[in-house]
Amino acid sequence: MADLILTGAAIFDGATRRTGQALVIGNGTVTAILPEDEAPAGPRQALPGGTLAPGLIDLQVNGGGGVMLDGAAPDQIATICAAHAALGTTGLLPTLITDTPAATEAVIAAGIAATGRVPGFLGLHLEGPHLDPARPGCHPPGLIRPMNDDDLARYLRAAAALPALMITLAPASARPDQIAALAQAGVVVCLGHAECTYAEAAAALNAGARGVTHLFNAMSQIGGREPGLVGAALTLPFAAGLIADGIHVHPANLRLALAARPEGLFLVTDAMAVAGTDMTEFPLAGRRILRRDGALRLENGTLAGADLSLPQAIRFLISELGLAPDRALAMATSRPAALIGAPAGRIAPGLPADLVHFDADWHLTGIWRNGVAVQAN
Repeated sequence: MADLILTGAAIFDGATRRTGQALVIGNGTVTAILPEDEAPAGPRQALPGGTLAPGLIDLQVNGGGGVMLDGAAPDQIATICAAHAALGTTGLLPTLITDTPAATEAVIAAGIAATGRVPGFLGLHLEGPHLDPARPGCHPPGLIRPMNDDDLARYLRAAAALPALMITLAPASARPDQIAALAQAGVVVCLGHAECTYAEAAAALNAGARGVTHLFNAMSQIGGREPGLVGAALTLPFAAGLIADGIHVHPANLRLALAARPEGLFLVTDAMAVAGTDMTEFPLAGRRILRRDGALRLENGTLAGADLSLPQAIRFLISELGLAPDRALAMATSRPAALIGAPAGRIAPGLPADLVHFDADWHLTGIWRNGVAVQAN
């Protein structure tokens, strides 16, 4: 007898949607996807149409629930993961932006302690400090620096102890041999905050870099004779994260990227402390971040992360850009999970029953983690 049987919605399994099917859950895992009239006995919940999808996966989450990840408190990771679960993101990489070596060590230690203990924790993303001083964005410029031997050793130790480790760096601050060592250790190396040439991006790719962080933002743009990092991301086999809020990337550029890379893009939120709260501002490295008109900005107007959830990004792609729903959903489920090698982002027998339900207009209406309903925010 099943613990719960969900019916009435199309089921997106991470690749395609199927109709007329029932999702059977037992002991917190998916046990079967069957025609509705073949489902076993058990409690049933009839969903009002719409689409049932895997729990959403976000590889760039700086904060949530009122806190930023900075290693100052042991429960930051749990707070961030819980806040985003209520927004539909059941798996994520808490992300540390450019900070000191001591803060990085503290965050790595917190991540190791959270492994296997904090629901939704899939690993860490270290965005900096090895960025390009020419493209700091909202990162503290005084803390941006080249990677040294101690840094590399720290990251190799972390990669051996964490379920996944993603590092965003710039060719200006990391050598190809350092990138190769990280990649060989299983680190997902991404290029970002970089004023690099196409050739430098290609050299990093050849060394083992696999991704590009928040495409179009804080990086060299396409020029007539120099394609820059954007051109590299659109023509080379990088996986690239997109912030699809209509603010960070103009809709025309989103369409360009989606046309150029049918398989290589995934969604991120770049969420900050305000996610899941009604906060209107918060401090970041001694500076005020203001929450206004759907965006987060420094007082000088520089974008500082995003005021965005993955369901909002999915709805923007489908409703505003006309993207096929299966593709938009994959960009927030199976694609990011595959990039970090996580057993998530899909609905299949034997996998945890981490699920979200969207109505016909792509608004989030239900969340389950391990088969148990989560109160949506």
